[in-house]
Amino acid sequence: MIKTASTVWNECLLFIKDNIKQQAFKTWFEPIKPIKLSGEVLTIQVPSKFFYEWLEEHYIKLLRVALVKYLGEDAKLIYDVRMENNYSSANPHTVKIPSANRNPINQRGFTIPVDVNKRELKNPFVIPGIQKLKVESQLNPNYNFDNFIEGDSNRLARSAGIAVANKPGGTSFNPLLIYGGVGLGKTHIAHAIGVQIKEKYPEKMVLYISSEKFTQQFIDSVKRNNRNDFIHFYQMIDVLIIDDVQFLSGKTGTQDVFFHIFNHLHQNSKQVILTSDKAPVDMQDIEQRLLSRFKWGLSAELQAPDYETRVSILQNKLFRDGVEMPNEIVEYIAKHIKSNVRELEGVLISMIAQASFNRKEFTLSLTKQIVDKFVKNTKREVSIDYIQKIVSNYFELDVPTLQSKTRKRHIVQARQLAMYFAKRMTKASLASIGSQIGKRDHATVLHACKTVDNLNETDRQFRKYVDDLTKKLTF
Repeated sequence: MIKTASTVWNECLLFIKDNIKQQAFKTWFEPIKPIKLSGEVLTIQVPSKFFYEWLEEHYIKLLRVALVKYLGEDAKLIYDVRMENNYSSANPHTVKIPSANRNPINQRGFTIPVDVNKRELKNPFVIPGIQKLKVESQLNPNYNFDNFIEGDSNRLARSAGIAVANKPGGTSFNPLLIYGGVGLGKTHIAHAIGVQIKEKYPEKMVLYISSEKFTQQFIDSVKRNNRNDFIHFYQMIDVLIIDDVQFLSGKTGTQDVFFHIFNHLHQNSKQVILTSDKAPVDMQDIEQRLLSRFKWGLSAELQAPDYETRVSILQNKLFRDGVEMPNEIVEYIAKHIKSNVRELEGVLISMIAQASFNRKEFTLSLTKQIVDKFVKNTKREVSIDYIQKIVSNYFELDVPTLQSKTRKRHIVQARQLAMYFAKRMTKASLASIGSQIGKRDHATVLHACKTVDNLNETDRQFRKYVDDLTKKLTF
């Protein structure tokens, strides 16, 4: 018998009908129409976006079981959603949205001895007095590897993240530290690792938390005189994900307690995942013993995505939102928004909102208006090469001389100023700045920045150099 969309869907309906109440079946499954079957991909039409969201939230597991039963393990589902309020037409139109095909993330409880000196272990995530100790993972299932587009800028971090997710605590990437500038996907990867671990190992206890929340919980535990309970709670976690670990800077008490938690988890082959906007070598006011542990595993940098990756990110976002947009518009956005992924998606959301609310079509002129606002409002980051050219011209040198090993005073000062402005005006690490300005190490760059700060305060002529170069590089 040849499979068609109708035959497959009817088989699925028979299975679904046996597994839910009759009223629910009538309400949520009878109105669905099978549209197309292409290999293992079934497209069904649903009456509204709310209808699609309800199915995804409440019946995705049942739908998955039914589809796999009749189409095999590679079965996929696409919703053809009727959109009644289209901005450009009075007639209803449809958009195609792929199923997320994900279960909600389950919480995992764990047992503790009933009698611990008649004291109950307190969970900082629950209201005191609740008997059942249950941990909410704090993960966002929308941040997953399926919608994290791979490119040259993130391949190492993404690959390491998948390796950790497949074998938490069992790889040499422990801890896994993901670092990079804002909006490049650090939090996305951190959540994606946790989401995949929960899918693959539901029994493992995974916890995502920001460093600010971790600090606040520690402060509360000290106030309530239950610091040991706080430590014991975190030592029971199987996979601990801490976001923006650089904010532990200067917080000696929090660093001390985190040191003990980290040691316990690492020694017991539990996985630690950290994110930061700086490489470990650039973190200041973090204890050396903690920094050395950050370097134990793998430090993977996320960089700004290249043009091809930006195009892929935009196309993926449009596909998942069920929106069609001309290629020339997608390419224009990708060419002009280069700094980070968050801004790319921000432009796309603004485009869709403008077109929907103001009843406008997607046009190149509309795109230029929106992109111009984003570019103007974004502080332009100058490159290290550009800084070296400006500084060299100012001191009437060429760039190779600036980068040379010579110790002549005016060339050394020019080199130190180039390093100083590179640290101030770019997101590059100290090691990266040093390697690009004469193949120096990070300690040389750090020394250069301190020297410039000191001379700027004590030497009037040197202060003029700094002011002049600041104006040239800023305007």
